[in-house]
Amino acid sequence: MSTDSLAIAVLAAGKGTRMRSHLPKVLHRLSGQTLLENVLASLGQVSPSRRLVIVGYAAEQVQKTLADVPDLEFIKQTEQLGTGHAVQQLIPALDGFSGNLLVLNGDVPLLRPETLAQMLATHNENGNAATILTAQVLDPSGYGRVFCNENLVVEEIVEHRDCSDPQRQNRRVNAGIYCFNWSALMTVLPQLKADNDQQEYYLTDVIKSLSPVMAVDAADPNEILGINNRKQLAEADDILQDRIKKDWMLAGVTLVNPDSITIDATVKLEPDVIIEPQTHLRGHTVIQTGCRIGPGCLVEDSTIGPNTTLLYSVVSESTLAGGDRVGPYAHLRGQVSVGKNCRIGNFVEIKKSTLGDRTNVAHLSYIGDATLGEKVNVGAGTITANYDGFQKHPTVIGDRTKTGSNSVLVAPIEVGSDVTIGAGSVLTKNVQDDCLVVSRAPQRVIPEWRPREVRGDG
Repeated sequence: MSTDSLAIAVLAAGKGTRMRSHLPKVLHRLSGQTLLENVLASLGQVSPSRRLVIVGYAAEQVQKTLADVPDLEFIKQTEQLGTGHAVQQLIPALDGFSGNLLVLNGDVPLLRPETLAQMLATHNENGNAATILTAQVLDPSGYGRVFCNENLVVEEIVEHRDCSDPQRQNRRVNAGIYCFNWSALMTVLPQLKADNDQQEYYLTDVIKSLSPVMAVDAADPNEILGINNRKQLAEADDILQDRIKKDWMLAGVTLVNPDSITIDATVKLEPDVIIEPQTHLRGHTVIQTGCRIGPGCLVEDSTIGPNTTLLYSVVSESTLAGGDRVGPYAHLRGQVSVGKNCRIGNFVEIKKSTLGDRTNVAHLSYIGDATLGEKVNVGAGTITANYDGFQKHPTVIGDRTKTGSNSVLVAPIEVGSDVTIGAGSVLTKNVQDDCLVVSRAPQRVIPEWRPREVRGDG
């Protein structure tokens, strides 16, 4: 299909009252993306020249949330008067357009790209005026029924409430996804009327005036599920998570107890990664080959280099170069960059810092706003005192420097290379290369000392 022959319209103007939320329904999240972003992701096998989103309720919020999604055009539907009325709002924007229009719903997030590709192929190969996505479902209650001949040419669409008892036995239902020849649609769309109890303009009403119209069944009925409440949102997430995890396992990723693991649709995994139970991978995370993640990890918007091990730890907005060992109970956050073959141990927090290759922060330490060189060894209980109550200040530690246990480095401070810091030191001044630095109060021993209340002398 040529790239100038297809426009996409996503209906996203509704509030979604049954979600019981101030957030527009299409902005609720499903496996790491908004419902609307999941719908847009289903376009992966087609090449539209225009992508239009029809917005209404909280339109500015929807536009702001999707501001980073390229090539979207937003069309305002001031009053929400039905699907036909929504598509009518496209008439000025598509003036002079002569290709096909694919209409999607912003609350139907489980469509597969190959399903839409098949639907468009059928539409073009048969020269259809309209093509409808349908599905055969076990319980069609509430859905409009689509009646076709043996060639899947649509003869009639009947809403559930208007079906006779024999008609209700038909399990082919309307998914509400349409492909129109825009020129053919324009012969009837402007004349669409709201002749119904709801006083709304229904897109299905144009079908009876178009010919030919064909149906295409989705292979998996779950693809057409719409989201109207939080229960359906959770059910859709289960379906999408099952898909995501199956795809990764078939791509060479080991998931141990997959039911306990969640993986966002935006995560990228390489073969020979092992994901242990109770691990959650979110956002734009990349896990490279040979990694073992978990049990009990949260990794968010981070890149984990090859052959890294994470155990019971949280890594957010950070990068590990590879060959690193992290945890248990470590927390990396806010643009941490860890070099190769580093060790970050239990109860260590690192924030907005850079660690050189083969640097170790083994336990019970806080490193913030710091730059550590290669082969630095941070002793237990070391902290960088980076905050003076008003501003954050940097700490710099040179290559091969060792900090003794319970050291405090009061920023801003620079410690050179090949420095040994004595245990219990508090450093407030810069330290030159190649030296021992000790900063302690003299030890005092007072024999036979007791608290006054123990001595009983007043």
